[in-house]
Amino acid sequence: MAGILVAVFWAILVSFLALVLVRLAQTLKATTKMVAEVSEQAVPLLADASATVRSAHSQLARVDAIAADVQEVTANASALSSTVSSAFGGPLVKVAAFGYGVRRAIGKKGADAPATGRAERTVVVGRTLPGARRGGRRNRRSKD
Repeated sequence: MAGILVAVFWAILVSFLALVLVRLAQTLKATTKMVAEVSEQAVPLLADASATVRSAHSQLARVDAIAADVQEVTANASALSSTVSSAFGGPLVKVAAFGYGVRRAIGKKGADAPATGRAERTVVVGRTLPGARRGGRRNRRSKD
């Protein structure tokens, strides 16, 4: 009887191991199929990503070239501005000063003539002048 029990035990054990091996084979087939499908989908995605990276690289190269051109234009504009300032700045200041001098001379010449409706200012010895007026309102704080 012990021999039959051992035979039954081995039969159950072999059946269980066979079932486990069949399930393992099915799992390996499903895994192989899934890896193949992922590979089929991943390869085009990687190609698209690579193309996108190349496009972004070319766009960055263009932006770099544009930035360099803008920097050069800025430097040229600065140089032109300083050149114009040095070339025309001095003479314009001289013309403005000459115009101011002419106006002052004409104004003094007109001041020598009798002024109509203008009170002449005179200095009186021993008399103080009122303080200078300041424009605008003063902020006064009330002590309430």
